[in-house]
Amino acid sequence: MARIVQKFGGTSVADVDHIKAVAHRVKREVDAGNQVVAVPSAMAGVTNKLVDYTLSIGGADDTGEYDVVVSTGEQVTSGLLAIALQKLGVGARSMLAWQVPIHTDSRHGRARIMDIDRDQMEKALAQGQVPVVPGFQGLCPENRITTLGRGGSDTSAVALAAALDADRCDIYTDVDGIYTSDPRIVAKARKLDKITYEEMLEMASVGARVLQTRAVEMAMKHGVRLQVLSTFADVAGTLVVDEDEIVEKELVSGIAYSRDEAKITLVAVADKPGVAAAIFGPLADAGVNVDMIVQNVSADGKATDLTFTVIEGYLDKAIRVIEEKRQDLGYSEFISDSNVVKVSVIGVGMRSHAGVAQRMFQALADKGINIQVISTSEIKVSVLIAEEYTELAIRSLHTAYGLDAD
Repeated sequence: MARIVQKFGGTSVADVDHIKAVAHRVKREVDAGNQVVAVPSAMAGVTNKLVDYTLSIGGADDTGEYDVVVSTGEQVTSGLLAIALQKLGVGARSMLAWQVPIHTDSRHGRARIMDIDRDQMEKALAQGQVPVVPGFQGLCPENRITTLGRGGSDTSAVALAAALDADRCDIYTDVDGIYTSDPRIVAKARKLDKITYEEMLEMASVGARVLQTRAVEMAMKHGVRLQVLSTFADVAGTLVVDEDEIVEKELVSGIAYSRDEAKITLVAVADKPGVAAAIFGPLADAGVNVDMIVQNVSADGKATDLTFTVIEGYLDKAIRVIEEKRQDLGYSEFISDSNVVKVSVIGVGMRSHAGVAQRMFQALADKGINIQVISTSEIKVSVLIAEEYTELAIRSLHTAYGLDAD
């Protein structure tokens, strides 16, 4: 007998017919003798509607009530899925966040899970029932409903799998696994049988939207084996596992990209101690996350050009923050550009092989693609290029690293 947490995304539970189909998937695992906990998201598009309702009445000012409203989507699907399972002869009951309970901190709209009481779920599992637990939400110390932020149902599922010592956490979605690159761009992209937590974390952080970053972080921390697979096709998915489970490690496992980037360059900033802190400190205080950073010092060592990237949605805020500090920073020119994309090659095999970055740079050069910014980590090399070259760059790199399907 295995213990499995099954999480179903919004497209998987888009309407009543989809929920009935999901119930059959859950029943299949139960019939195989496994213990199952189901974690549904809200129906596709429902959370957006709930957010719009709340904003239209001015509810964003009361984050506690905002969470009460937007959390109801998952509660509806939990109740419907429990009913669908009962109609199939499977013992099931919904367990809302306050009934489990799932304890979080008090940051409404972006709460973090602190602890999960497993007693009620263990009792239900021992009785052959399927606990159906809504994703995306918890209960704060003030005894109020909280939500975990968009995509939080993945995090809920992984947290439940960790608390229950589950053998696996299955993430059902509208794709059948994790690919070497976006199949919509690279026709020869291959589905991976396995990928490491670290690789998946890097891919999620640079644009691959199959899994939420927080969920991967939590899975890696607690050693929860993840499987990404399709609700709509009976095919094997991709396992996200510890590096030790992968015997033959690929040099590069995937090519990821992010269009949600903007570049800022401050020209002729004084090259002296404290300048970087004076730039990035106020940005951090304003909640603007800075990613890639490049500094070019002038020949006389008195001035530097400083280039960095931010999320495109925060560009206007970043501009306001920096312009307010213009007198303190003393730069001569401010340049911003949102027509850029970040392309990354990712693979744990980089640790033991030289020349990975050089191959990337050469492949882009061969296609006449100029690199604007470079950043690296132990298992990732990222470059910033003009957005118009996105598809050409991704396809070229996919071929250069031998990732094309036969």
